[in-house]
Amino acid sequence: MTVLKTSLRNFVAHKGRMALSAIAVLLSVAFVCGTLVFTDTTNATFDKLFASTASDVTVSPKGVSDNDTRQGRIRTLPGSELARLKQVDGVKSVLGDATSQSVTAADRDDNSIGSDTGAPTIGTNWDPTEKRSVEITSGHAPRGPTEVMVDADTAKNKKLKLGDEVRIIAIPGEFRAKIVGIATFQVTNPGATLIYMDTDTAQRKLLGAPGVYSSYSLTAKAGVSHDQLKKNVVADLGTGVKVQTKAESSKEAEDDIGSFLDVMKYAMLGFAGIAVLVGIFLIVNTFSMLVAQRTREIGLMRAIGSSRKQINRSVLIEALLLGVVGSILGVLGGVGLAVGLMKIMGSAGLHLSTDQLTVKATTPIVGIGIGVVVTVIAAYIPARRAGKISPMAALRDAGTPADSRAGWIRGAIGTLLTAGGAASLVVAGNADKAVDGSMFLGLGVVLTLIGFIVIGPLLAGLVVRVLATVVLRIFGPVGRLAERNALRNPRRTGATGAALMIGLALVACLSVVGSSMVASATDELDKSVGADFIVQSDTGQPITKGIADAVRQAKGLKHISEAKDIEGTKLTLPDGKTVTKGLSAASPTYAEDLRTPVVEGDLSAAYGKDAMSVPEGFAKDHKVKKGDTLTVAFKEGRTAKLTVAAITSDDVSLDKGAMYLNIATVERYVPAKLIPADVMMLAQAKDGQEKQAYDSLKSQLHHYPSVKVRDQTDYKKEVKDQVGQLLNLVYGLLALAIIVAVLGVVNTLALSVVERTREIGLMRAIGVSRRQMRRMIRLESVVIALFGALLGLGLGMGWGTTAQKLLALEGLKTLEIPWPTIITVFIGSAVVGLIAALVPAFRAARMNVLNAIATE
Repeated sequence: MTVLKTSLRNFVAHKGRMALSAIAVLLSVAFVCGTLVFTDTTNATFDKLFASTASDVTVSPKGVSDNDTRQGRIRTLPGSELARLKQVDGVKSVLGDATSQSVTAADRDDNSIGSDTGAPTIGTNWDPTEKRSVEITSGHAPRGPTEVMVDADTAKNKKLKLGDEVRIIAIPGEFRAKIVGIATFQVTNPGATLIYMDTDTAQRKLLGAPGVYSSYSLTAKAGVSHDQLKKNVVADLGTGVKVQTKAESSKEAEDDIGSFLDVMKYAMLGFAGIAVLVGIFLIVNTFSMLVAQRTREIGLMRAIGSSRKQINRSVLIEALLLGVVGSILGVLGGVGLAVGLMKIMGSAGLHLSTDQLTVKATTPIVGIGIGVVVTVIAAYIPARRAGKISPMAALRDAGTPADSRAGWIRGAIGTLLTAGGAASLVVAGNADKAVDGSMFLGLGVVLTLIGFIVIGPLLAGLVVRVLATVVLRIFGPVGRLAERNALRNPRRTGATGAALMIGLALVACLSVVGSSMVASATDELDKSVGADFIVQSDTGQPITKGIADAVRQAKGLKHISEAKDIEGTKLTLPDGKTVTKGLSAASPTYAEDLRTPVVEGDLSAAYGKDAMSVPEGFAKDHKVKKGDTLTVAFKEGRTAKLTVAAITSDDVSLDKGAMYLNIATVERYVPAKLIPADVMMLAQAKDGQEKQAYDSLKSQLHHYPSVKVRDQTDYKKEVKDQVGQLLNLVYGLLALAIIVAVLGVVNTLALSVVERTREIGLMRAIGVSRRQMRRMIRLESVVIALFGALLGLGLGMGWGTTAQKLLALEGLKTLEIPWPTIITVFIGSAVVGLIAALVPAFRAARMNVLNAIATE
């Protein structure tokens, strides 16, 4: 009880000194809990949506996949099945759905009214089942071929109102209609754009034929289970269709959205883990300095009978209190963070109601558990040091002497770990396969990071001296004092710098990888793409006949190449084995537009009659040679005998592993109505008419917002922007770890100022001005920040360079070090150091000289 009282008294007495550590715990726990609450809320919301919209039993075509949308396929069920299903035992009612996601909707100015987040635009017929999820809040349901209804979120975001005309572009064609109704979601808006039309219009305009459906929704009679109804349907229709119960269709939809949410969840938890790791250094430093400052107090406690165990326990109880307080606040902050994320997602089109806020019992348990355990573990080493303080040594000295033996042991361990990590990185960089090398890369990253953390105090002595020579010596005696303060306790400087090192190492690594990806893609485009223009959809929409015709009408083009994906083709090899592969059917000019190198044969010959190409790896694995004949069974056509006219190199990144053949070959063996739409079109301009052709293509495709036309400059910019957006997102998440690290610098300086109160008073007494005192503290902070930045950037560039060597095995061969970013981050670290020192420097300069000198 005495130990507990002492711990409580010390915790309250030093609460100000522990505030920044508590903030670090709060931020880390808040990020963990916020991630869990947000993903749990999103899952619960979608579960409710899927449960409310799913029918008792759903019947749909078998084998429907996302590729159907990309390839412009329309899979339907005959309308005759409607009457048949009504006669199935246990069926109360049947409704036919006419739905397509291969839809683009545009306003009268030809601007897309679809989601800006990549969510699909869904065209569907209005029927009673829709009332489970939406309610008509304005106008009325569509009643004919010239009327549609849109969802309220789309109407709001795209400024649409009743009477506005929209153009619907689908696979069968396009048509215009007026908005006659607006429907509001009752559960959540999943981000999609909904276009409702009457059933006959949906069948003809979306599915391409009257009287057909994309699926059937069945309602069971009272007393008939969903499973029993499914069995009855399968018994009547057979296995040629896909039959799912409400639970199965809901689960499938939940899995689709859950896979995306899981990726986001674990990525965010990973960044939270980094923040927790950085926070450990802050807590270690805090308790180390508090123990050092209370050396005399602890010595007195030991002198009057307190045991080592009691002293140890007293410090750990303080850590426990810190962990509990910080974690509880972190849990509350996590709920607020989750609400903030929901608001951000709402602005992006995914509206999540706070009424559905889901805080599972496990969330606060996990958050508080992490915060408390991490804090207590981080305080364990300082607690042990406190327990080892000798009563006599404490009474003689104001601080705890360094353990030189422990320093040498630590240095030896750190050196071994770093050397082992460096060796792993070398092995990874020289690996023959990316999969094998990635294991060594991961091991190398972990070992070098731990090694640098362990060896940090030894590196501090060397690196700080070098930095001081360049940065601090120009400030004269004040600079030399700042250097000596930074070197006074290398263990403390090493721990403070290591916290900053972790975040900046990841920033440097990802910068190198991102820049190398952009440079590699740019080089590959220059080397491999001969086409001047590329036409394709960014949302997976097919290139419809209208779009293809518009491209052909553009002026100034020398030739146009079409490219199609032929899925599910069965190849019978010379050895009798059969494999299922996808083929790339294209125009013969595609060989000019995408210059894929060959190891044998001529690629242009692969576009000849009944000819094809195979990739190098496939040929090696299956012992296929140039001139061999493969039996090709098209999934929705006849079987052909195709001759291997070329073997393409695998040493590419664009279209790697593709098997090419002429579209004309596919047309001979597959019925015209079953040939998929183009997934991409490439074009080459006539000599000297590049600008005219580009402008003409842009003008022709202005009416089709589902596709974009890009020249090579546009494409390179697109790649750079995409990588840049991804890196900015990652940097934003890493900012949490860097903020915690900056708090560590502030905390170290603040506690250091308290620790050196008497010393500061004496310096002021002998003539050091307030300005010089502030400068000394700021310079000390800058050199610590630069120390962490130098280690982090060096380590990160090593990781990034090794990662690029592995990516080179996948075709990304260009290494590019983003020196402007590296230099900016290094200079930014100095600025961070200056900002971190503002408050501690101000407090040091404002100390009362006499009171400071009188301090024990």
